[in-house]
Amino acid sequence: MQEKNLTEVNKFFISFFQGSQNLRVFMLFLLLVVYSITICGNLLIITLVSTSKNLHTPMYFFISQLSISDILLPTDIVPNMLLMLLNNGATITYIGCMAQLYFFCTTESCECLLLTVMSYDRYVAICKPLHYVSIMTGTLCMKLIVTFWLLSFIVSIIYIKIVLGLKFCGPNIIDHFFCDLVPLQDIACSDTFPIKLQIYLLSIPFVGVPNLIIIISYVNIVRAILQIPSNISRQKAFSTCSSHLTVVSVFYMSLSSVYILPKSGQTSDVNKILSLLYTVFTPVINPIIYSFRNKDIKKAVQEKIQKYL
Repeated sequence: MQEKNLTEVNKFFISFFQGSQNLRVFMLFLLLVVYSITICGNLLIITLVSTSKNLHTPMYFFISQLSISDILLPTDIVPNMLLMLLNNGATITYIGCMAQLYFFCTTESCECLLLTVMSYDRYVAICKPLHYVSIMTGTLCMKLIVTFWLLSFIVSIIYIKIVLGLKFCGPNIIDHFFCDLVPLQDIACSDTFPIKLQIYLLSIPFVGVPNLIIIISYVNIVRAILQIPSNISRQKAFSTCSSHLTVVSVFYMSLSSVYILPKSGQTSDVNKILSLLYTVFTPVINPIIYSFRNKDIKKAVQEKIQKYL
């Protein structure tokens, strides 16, 4: 009878943001605008990379894959957020909650791997320019992408299987804007320590190792750039990886602030804002960074405009 009570909860109420109607309407409009820009911006990059010959390089191929991830992530979360703002909260089934968490985990895992291989791509381009073409071949890039997506789908299944170990017996109110691990742990009535331990162990190959590779790559990149005698050449070399470094910094800083840093003194509202950074605002920032700070993307846009005018 006790076990039955522990698994009785089959629906969750996601509260997200409790406030006045005018404030909720403003947030609804803001999120709708941001989501629309995210979809349009990332679709533009995918279209340009697939149709412009001068963008058929490993770096832009990986950027287009990052854009796919940046479309899938907010699509998994934002529509339900808009519904919550309209109705001052929303109900989600247990299965729907796990499905949302699964796709969230898949896209975030793949983005970690993509940012890692992009840092390696910049390392090879700057530190081993003569061997770049022979190392970063089209076949290797395609194999890496297929492997990354398959690994992300598989590890997400393992992740959800671990989360299914949590038992819920009430309350069923999630004080967040989507089904994430932290708010689910907060309302679980079973011991969460084994779950946390398994999640941390699982995050090592998808967060710890990628972080290490990124750090090593950029240490070598900076070392190689500093050895270039010409200031103009140094600036040109750094500009080829500055956009990626900006994206990596924003992504990992917001991600770490939610899942790694201590939660003492951190309110649920602060946690929501930090979560909004990497789930909603980072996907819209990425295409802006790669568009405004990239001459090849600008050139491709101008060519398309001239072609259809």
